Amino acid sequence: MNEDCLFCKLYREGDHVASTEGFVAIRDINPQASTHLLVLPERHVESFHEIDQFPAEEAKRMLEFVADVAAKHGLTDYRVVVNAGAGAGQTIFHLHWHVLSGGLTGRMA
Repeated sequence: MNEDCLFCKLYREGDHVASTEGFVAIRDINPQASTHLLVLPERHVESFHEIDQFPAEEAKRMLEFVADVAAKHGLTDYRVVVNAGAGAGQTIFHLHWHVLSGGLTGRMA
């Protein structure tokens, strides 16, 4: 955990819509689709560029949780997006996955 990281704080104190050991899902405060959830790992890793810091089993559990979150919210048609780096639109440097469904309305951070 990084004390200065917004997503680390939301992991600890946020309004989670789903959780499992090591991961939580929250609603995006600036939704870019009708349903816009964020899946955050507890482990502070700045971006997808550092995915190798997750052991294979933990990375697999993270992706399974992304799918579980979508299913638990009744999503059958959805997108899963990860922005890797500022040039790709990442504005919060804590690895996270966007789960989007419904009409898209803009850019994702």
